[in-house]
Amino acid sequence: MGETPRLQAPGPLTRAALETAALDYLARYASSRASLRRVLARRVARAAAAGRIAAADGARLVEEIVARHVAAGLLDDAAYAAQQAASLRRRGASAQQIRARLARKGVEAEPIRSALGALAAEGSGDLAAACALARRRRLGPLRPPAARAAAREKDLGVLARAGFSQEIARRVLAAADADALDRLARGEE
Repeated sequence: MGETPRLQAPGPLTRAALETAALDYLARYASSRASLRRVLARRVARAAAAGRIAAADGARLVEEIVARHVAAGLLDDAAYAAQQAASLRRRGASAQQIRARLARKGVEAEPIRSALGALAAEGSGDLAAACALARRRRLGPLRPPAARAAAREKDLGVLARAGFSQEIARRVLAAADADALDRLARGEE
């Protein structure tokens, strides 16, 4: 039987290794500057704890890599915010939820405001999002008629926790059926 090869301790964390990690991450995920910075900083922290890089040198490399990717157009917080906002809106997220989610991802206020403004300009407001959430979660008019009245308070709670106003929640739950919900979402009612 042969001997099993010994694992060698990894060498120092280099700029090339961090650059490769950044490109791998960006190839898999849409990202904000802050998210990429966080991912690379975790890698640097692990390497610093193992003595493979000085923490200050690693932090400097992370900032340089993020700045290079921004300059190259690989990281664009405005485009990221617009894409994420549109995706969340299709799933039924309120403006409040979208704002909070993007802020958690490190996107600054102006790109968030622009993304929400673009959604509003195309007619995709909170009412349409609430209708999408009702459809996805089978709330209100999508429940069987016998269960609708008994679940009204629960449905109001779901919509309220999702960040929708009481007025919007009541309008969505007052829709007579799925067709009425679709007309409400399109702004026809």
